[in-house]
Amino acid sequence: MDLNLNGRHALITGSTRGIGLATAMELTSMGASVVINGCSQQTVDQAIASISNKATNAKLTGFAADLSTAEGCQSMIEAVPDLDILVNNIGIYEAKNFEHISDEDWEAMFTVNVMSGVRLSRYYLPYLLKKDWGRIVFISSESGIFIPQEMIHYGFSKAAQLAIARGMSELTTGTNITVNSVLPGPTWVEMQKVRLRKRAEKTGATVEDMKKHTFEERRPTSLLKRYATSEEVASMIAYVCSPASSATNGAALRVDGGIVRTPF
Repeated sequence: MDLNLNGRHALITGSTRGIGLATAMELTSMGASVVINGCSQQTVDQAIASISNKATNAKLTGFAADLSTAEGCQSMIEAVPDLDILVNNIGIYEAKNFEHISDEDWEAMFTVNVMSGVRLSRYYLPYLLKKDWGRIVFISSESGIFIPQEMIHYGFSKAAQLAIARGMSELTTGTNITVNSVLPGPTWVEMQKVRLRKRAEKTGATVEDMKKHTFEERRPTSLLKRYATSEEVASMIAYVCSPASSATNGAALRVDGGIVRTPF
């Protein structure tokens, strides 16, 4: 199986922590040179240091940009005009009752989660088609299929990513470019710790109690019955970025621990 990415250049948006950081680690271990992105130079520098401490030969650069804006995406394109792999990972989420989701909430969710990937892909896809090799990956979510009642606006944004990725894949017919989506389920990232700690404090429970609650009540169909690690999700993303995935195109690949029960 060819997982060699030597000579390939990758950009992972929102890669200073969580799934994005774990993906950067995987791609560097496969030989790719990776651009780390975050909103501040400090977090970018910290992420680069974190990876470099584990992989001394890692080929890393960093660029701080707010990709929730058209200006931020344009500055990224100008800084990184040439790449082989684009991982659209940047995203936000929040739990909020439907009747309390404001117009601003809907617009923010769409702008960050959807338009960041659209703006970057709109530039890079034609460029990759000219080179006739490339990978574009959208990090969606099982929430794009199994819409959570407490985060309908988030589920909507993730479903939109699936539609965009599938439509874009149609533009790659007969080429060596692929466009796919990866759908993580509940993943134990830094913000999960913060969210569950806050919930636990409000109810007098422990974080461990809240973790059990997630799979007993909120996501009872999970077969994994635990949070996935960022590294487990990153393994799927890294495969989709590799030459080994050449026949996988237009796919929505679930790393959801079996939450979604439909076979397709």
